[in-house]
Amino acid sequence: MLATRWEAAQSLLESIGDWTGRILIDCTNPITPDLQLAVGTTTSAAEQIAGWAQGAYVVKAFNSTGWNNMANPVYHGERITMFICGDNARAKDIVTGLAEDLGFEVVDAGALTVARFLEPLALLWIHLAIVQNLGRDIAFKLLRR
Repeated sequence: MLATRWEAAQSLLESIGDWTGRILIDCTNPITPDLQLAVGTTTSAAEQIAGWAQGAYVVKAFNSTGWNNMANPVYHGERITMFICGDNARAKDIVTGLAEDLGFEVVDAGALTVARFLEPLALLWIHLAIVQNLGRDIAFKLLRR
């Protein structure tokens, strides 16, 4: 699980060496100190991480909410949504199981390139929680009819 500051990700991943066949859960968000995306639209942090951790099965997850929702992802009896994406079905199944064990409702959003949408979603959560002062007790929920 990679949960470092964006600036530290590349050197950390490259220092580890052989990633072949390992599952790497990417929780990072490429956010600058002034709360802007450092990477986006034509690539994502997750895609760059996959390049730095050659051979790893990268799954983007656990990046679009705060620590308090990690500790308790249930609001009024409803599990909040954890969006994930990645290119390896087995790796996504394992990450789905972990997230469900924590109490999340998991939505597989697709291939790793979908991280281009999930990382800005995280920035929206940060903006609403911190900048707009809604507080950390907010979460996203995908509703179906």
